[in-house]
Amino acid sequence: MLERAGAGFHTMMRICSFTGYGGVSALHWRSPTPARVKRASKEVGSYVRTWRLLLGLTAQQVAERAGIDRGTLRRLETGDGGVSMDTLLNVARVLGQLDRLVEALDPYGTDLGRARADQVLPTRVRQ
Repeated sequence: MLERAGAGFHTMMRICSFTGYGGVSALHWRSPTPARVKRASKEVGSYVRTWRLLLGLTAQQVAERAGIDRGTLRRLETGDGGVSMDTLLNVARVLGQLDRLVEALDPYGTDLGRARADQVLPTRVRQ
């Protein structure tokens, strides 16, 4: 469902979806996925597939080891942004890439992160 809020230049598009939790449906609003994020999802999915092929693993083998079904793996490999973070991390683990993925996001691995850590992050008081 798309909703238009206001007139003129201020148009808000929202996507409505229902998700069931314990038999109860919940209404969730989310903004459309930016094109850059869609491209990144497809690129990450392609990398996952390439790693699988380089390791000589079938989709069935990776899916079983990651605790998912082949359809979910296919969604990940084709860049479906709706695949859960748990799924991505489990597949990365199976492919031997979990540590690299975690390290890639480590803010202390960057000059900016190291420089700003003392300024921005609160200090912990130990007792």
